[in-house]
Amino acid sequence: MSVVLIVEDNELNRDMLTRRLERKDFTVFSVGDGQQALDFIADQPPDIVLLDMDLPVLDGWSTCTALRNQPATANLPVIALTAHAMSDDKQKALDAGCDDYTTKPIDFPLLLAKIEALLAGC
Repeated sequence: MSVVLIVEDNELNRDMLTRRLERKDFTVFSVGDGQQALDFIADQPPDIVLLDMDLPVLDGWSTCTALRNQPATANLPVIALTAHAMSDDKQKALDAGCDDYTTKPIDFPLLLAKIEALLAGC
């Protein structure tokens, strides 16, 4: 069973994603900001991270960059989740080190396919 960390400051979005992923047999943890994500990952690395980019304390771009700069998490799969749908926003997330990108509102079947593809590549 794969472990997913959801990094999302909106509690409703966290709860919805958690419920849907648990129904697909994922073990799910969630935190509300980038610093909490880095702290969590240092103690209990997940198999994949779903990372909102607009976060308090430490934003998603900085969080992903920090993960990529640490040998232990340099290859941890990260999918950016954002309400920003502009092409330069996607490129900014990929440049920060995200492996993939999806916009909100989340198309769950598409997100699930991205998760499964990244996990299969690990």
